[in-house]
Amino acid sequence: MPIDAAKALAAEPRSGQITWTPKDVLLYHLGIGAGAPATDPDELRYTLETNLHVLPSFATVAGAGAPGVISSLSIPGVEVELSRVLHGGQSLEIHRPLPVQGTATATGRIAAVYDKGKAAVLVMRTEVADADGPLWTNDSQIFLRGEGGWGGDRGPSARLEPPAGGPDRTVERRLRDDQALLYRLSGDWNPLHADPEFAEVAGYERPILHGLCTYGTTLKAVVDTLLGGDVTRVRSYTTRFAGVVYPGETLRIRMWRQEGAVRVAVSAVERDDAPVLADTIVQHS
Repeated sequence: MPIDAAKALAAEPRSGQITWTPKDVLLYHLGIGAGAPATDPDELRYTLETNLHVLPSFATVAGAGAPGVISSLSIPGVEVELSRVLHGGQSLEIHRPLPVQGTATATGRIAAVYDKGKAAVLVMRTEVADADGPLWTNDSQIFLRGEGGWGGDRGPSARLEPPAGGPDRTVERRLRDDQALLYRLSGDWNPLHADPEFAEVAGYERPILHGLCTYGTTLKAVVDTLLGGDVTRVRSYTTRFAGVVYPGETLRIRMWRQEGAVRVAVSAVERDDAPVLADTIVQHS
C-alpha cells in the first residue's frame, strides 16, 4: 500500500534554514499578478523595494517553498506518483508581520492522514520561526488520488455554510497567459503547471495554474479592497481548492464582510463561474 499512515505520522519532523530577500518578495508579488498598472502607487508597494509591503501569503513560498508540498511526498510511509497529487486546501496563520528579508528555521511534519475513500489526504504542517520567535504556521492539505480506501479516519469536513445574502464587494482579476510560468519561479517546479504532455497524462487539457497562485491573488484582492491595503491586518487565511484555474482566465472574487473576517468565494469567469476557491476565510484585525 503506497500510504502507511502510522509510519507517516511517526516520521521525524524535518527542519532546515530558509532565507529570503526583497528580490524573492518582488518575484512572488509579480507571480500573483501585482504591478498592473505598473505605476499605480497601490501596486508599487508590492513591486518597489524602497517601500515594500510583504503580502502574508508569501509565507507559502518563502525559502523557495521548502519544506513544501512536493517534499512531503518523500517521507517514510508515502510513495505516490506526482501526477496523482492535488493540492486540496491551505491554511496560514500569521504570528507577526513578515519581514522584507530574513533567515528562519522551518520545521515540517505530517500532522494528519485521512482516508477519503477515493483519495488519501495528508496534512503537511510547516512551522517557521526566527531569532525573535514564531513567524507563521502553514497547513497544506494534499490529496493523493486513488490512494484511499484502507479504512482510516475520514477527518473533519472543510465545508462551511454559504454566506448569507449577496457579496459586499466583487472584483475581477485577469490572469496572464504565462502566469504559471512566472509563479513557478518562486519554487514550485511541479511540471503539471508548465509541461503540456505531463498535464495531459494527469488528465488536464493543458497546464493548470498553481492553487497557491490563485490563493495569493485572492488575498491581495481582499487586502486591497476591504483592508485598506494594510497587509499587517491579516491574521489567518484558509481556503479549499474547489477547482482548477487555467492561465489566461479571469478570476471573479466575491467578498462578504463579517466581524473580524472576510468570507470569500472565487470562480472562473470564462467557464460559467466554475468554482475554484471555496470555504475561504481571511481573519483580520
